[in-house]
Order: sequence, then C-alpha cells, then structure tokens
Amino acid sequence: MISKKQKEAVTINLDGKEVEVPAGVNLIEAAALHGKEIPHYCYHPQLSVAGNCRMCLVEMGTPMRDRGSGEPILEEDGSPKIGWVPKPVIGCATDVIPGMHVKTDSETVLDCRESIMEFLLVNHPLDCPICDQAGECRLQEFATDYGRGYSRYEERKNVKPKRTRLGPRVTLDDERCILCSRCIRFCQEVADDDVLGFVDRGSFSTLTCFPGRELSNNYSLNTVDLCPVGALTSSDFRFKMRVWFLKETPSICPESSAGCNTLVSSREGEIYRITPRRNDLVNDSWMPDSGRSLYKEVRSEDRLTKPRTDGQDCSLEDAIGAAVAALSVGQVGIVGSCRSSLEEQFLANQLAKGIKAQKFLRGHFGDDDGILLSSDRTPNLRGTLLSGFASAYPKDNLSSLALALKKGNLDALVVMGEDLFESKVDADSINGIPIIFLGTHENATSQLAKVVLPTLTSFEKSGSFVNRNFFLQAFRQSVPGPAGLLPDIQLLSRLLNELVEESFQGSDLDEIWEDMARPASSPLKSLCFSDLKKGCVQLDGSKWASLPFVEKKALHYKPASPKAAKSS
Repeated sequence: MISKKQKEAVTINLDGKEVEVPAGVNLIEAAALHGKEIPHYCYHPQLSVAGNCRMCLVEMGTPMRDRGSGEPILEEDGSPKIGWVPKPVIGCATDVIPGMHVKTDSETVLDCRESIMEFLLVNHPLDCPICDQAGECRLQEFATDYGRGYSRYEERKNVKPKRTRLGPRVTLDDERCILCSRCIRFCQEVADDDVLGFVDRGSFSTLTCFPGRELSNNYSLNTVDLCPVGALTSSDFRFKMRVWFLKETPSICPESSAGCNTLVSSREGEIYRITPRRNDLVNDSWMPDSGRSLYKEVRSEDRLTKPRTDGQDCSLEDAIGAAVAALSVGQVGIVGSCRSSLEEQFLANQLAKGIKAQKFLRGHFGDDDGILLSSDRTPNLRGTLLSGFASAYPKDNLSSLALALKKGNLDALVVMGEDLFESKVDADSINGIPIIFLGTHENATSQLAKVVLPTLTSFEKSGSFVNRNFFLQAFRQSVPGPAGLLPDIQLLSRLLNELVEESFQGSDLDEIWEDMARPASSPLKSLCFSDLKKGCVQLDGSKWASLPFVEKKALHYKPASPKAAKSS
C-alpha cells in the first residue's frame, strides 16, 4: 500500500529516460511502474527487506555537488554530472530520490545477473520436469532470461533433504531452496509464529523448524505461495495437477467476513486448489489455511444434488410447485443466511415484503485471530444490513424464531441453509409446519423439510459479498454446479414471481443490481455489478458503526520496517 510519503511524485532517470515515480518507493517497484523488470527473489512488497539474493543488482548514481559550495557540478553541455556508485547496488533496499539515475540493463548489470544465477544453480537439482513449481517458477523464468545457458561447475552437487515434513500442510524439498528467507520473514512478521530458520553454513545451509516446533499455524500455506521456487509445496496439492492446465477464477473466501481475495484453480469442472489474490486494501497477499480447503465441500458426501418433496426425489419444477403451494397459505417466516450473496439477500427481502413474511437471521461467530480470520464467520453479514433483510446485528441463535413458533404465529418456513436445531429451535415446535429448505448440504433441518431445493456453493455461481470493512467485492463462478440445478437467484426469482402478484423480478445479476440501486436512499446508488470487476468498492458503513464487531482495520499486524531490517 502506498504511504503518504510515496504519493508525492519525484523524477528519476531510468535507463536514460526521465520518468516520474512515487517518492520513497524502492527501485524494484519504481521500475515496474514503467515496464522495467528488475529480477528478484528475496524481495516481497509486504515483507521487510533482507537483501540476500542479490539478483536485483542495478547501477545507481546521483547528481554530484561541490563539497564546499554545495552547488551542482555540471558537464560541458550544462547537464548535471552524475556520480555513479562504484559497484552495483541492490534495488530492493534502495529508495528513489529526486534526480537519481538508474541502469537496469547495462552490460555490468547483465553480467551480475548471470553470475548470481550461476551461483543459485550450482547445487540446484535438474528436476524441473517433476517439480510442482514448474510453470510458475521464478528460477526457471529468470534462468531463461538472465542465465548463461551453460554451467561451469564440475563438482558434485550437495545433496539436501527431500520430502521433509515441516508441518501438517507443508512439505519441504530443501535441495531446491535458494535461501531467499521469504518464508522465515513471513512467519516472523505476519503470522507471528517465529518457527523457521536456517542451520549450517554456506552451500550446506538448510531450512528447518526450531527444535520441538513445526510449521502448523493457520497461515502456513502462505509460505508455499511466497516460495519463488519449488522448495515449499502444499502437501494437499503436491503432484496433483500441472499448473498450466488450471483455469484461475477470481473469487472471495467465504470463510469469514475478512473477505480475502482468492484465485480458484480448476480443470474440467473440478477445483484443485485455492490461493490468495493480492488486494492491499483487504488481505494484502495472504489468506488462512482453513479457507483453502473449503472447495472440498463442493463434492462432499452430504451435498444436496436433487430436489425433494416429502422425502422423495422429484423434478425441480415439481419441487418449486410444492414450495409455492406450501407458502400460499397462512403466515410465513423466512430464515435468511449471512452466507448468501448480496443479490440473494435482496431477493429474499423482496420475497418477505411481497408475502408479508417475518424475517429471521442468525450470525455465526468465533475467535478473531487478529489477522484474516474474523470473529464473524460468515462472508456477508453486512450484506444483510445493506440489502434490508436485517436492520440490526443478529445473535448467534434463532431465539426470536423459537418464540414465534411457540406462540403459533407461523404456518410455514423458508430456511436458507441454516440448521434450526443448532440455533435454539425446539424440534417439537415445528411439528406440522412445512419447511421449504434452500441449501447446499444436508442437515437435520433439510431431512425434515417438506420441500428441498438444492442450491449452489459460492464456487458455482457469481455474486458479491460485503466484508467486515464494508468493502463490496464480486466473486465469479469457478466451476459448474450439479446437473439440473438452478442458481439461487433464479430459484428466489421464481418463488417471488409465482407468489407475488404483478411481480416481474428478473434473475440476471445486472437486472437485480438495477433494482437494488433504484431507490434514492440506496447505498448502491450509481453502482452496477460490472463496476466490481475493476476492484472492490468501499461503501459507507457509518450507519452501523455503533454495532459490535464492525471492525475498522483490514489487517491487525504491522509489517516490519525495511530500514530496521536493513540495519539488523
């Protein structure tokens, strides 16, 4: 994230051209802004500077001044005379200053890169064809771009440990490690779990856990994402799929209200992994390990894939007809879900208005880990506030529904994914009351429901969530849903149009957004779903600022100071 200091632009000379860059930014970032690549391994924009790979060496100079008078020293043609540093400097630890001159592609720089690459490959194994990192390996890429193309090393390579278990989710092939220390700094500075370190010296240096410790924190797989080579691998993804076969779809982690931006990697309708997507306003470049395994729910044994009426499988049309019939008589209650998308919650609210139904909502809460696992364990609780389905922060139960059932005020229930019996609702109170269950997985409520309408997971549909800081973010369909099932918004639109006279609710996302943004007082005024493709949009959450759990910060950790890291 760019600081206030970096917002001010300064002029530097980059490979002979005058360019403007943010003040205070390092040379790697400054060059990238103008299409110049400075190769690097140990540098990461969200970690402290280590400066140990030396791959980012550049030539650097500054305008010279007279030591006595302080006046600029000029060339014969009147241009400033540049005092070049005698040796190349590392770009990752060098901040830009006005007038700085930088050479990123000179003969000296290219020779340095070839030398550094030769050193990195001295003991590196030639196992690219079987390496999990193949296809996204920075060592492969930079060896092609900056390597000599041959090796002068004739001695036997040092053999280091393979298939070392660092923790329950991370496996180390240490012979591939280039000692960039990214994983070590991440554990120290972000995960606050100082568990990794180097032992031994020189070419025998080895990455390992401290004695009696293991890499088991809930952010351990971020070290795999950070690793620029194939040293750290995910034990779950290891040897399962070549990355160039995978289709990557931008999505949002539904684990909690942190709203981590993710990439869902799939092939032929099957998800193989989930990795974080960089968004400095929300999750930097990280996500919890627990959110990466949620894709396994798509094909879990308790997944609902067929509509049911009265316990028997039926067609979707028959199930919708039975639901309409059950909801056409008496007083209806709708149990919404904080896991539904903003569009689904809007339609559920429209349905409640149309049939004058009572609305109920349950929250799901846990411990906040201080990083990216929020105490609110649902992705869209704040969406219920913005959509109008809820006007207050929900409790961790459905006690209000239990009271309405006890008083006999309800004749039918629509339940969106919740398990009533885990929410302080007594089984006896719903005897004889028809339940219309819309959800993705089997639970005690779905087993008792009169009508079951299977819905899609967030990986199988598109929509938007509102995270804990009221950032509105879109997620895209990654894989197709089970055959014959409709997206949730189409199911809700069908129910709304058949139960409410003169209702012509569309089921397209753009149409729904037009309806959501139509009221003059809508916080979504002047927005459309396509706006979210460009990035997240922060909404005004001041109306709900006094409610509990409305967090003010996206991340709680403080990245280490690069200057402090350099001095140490």
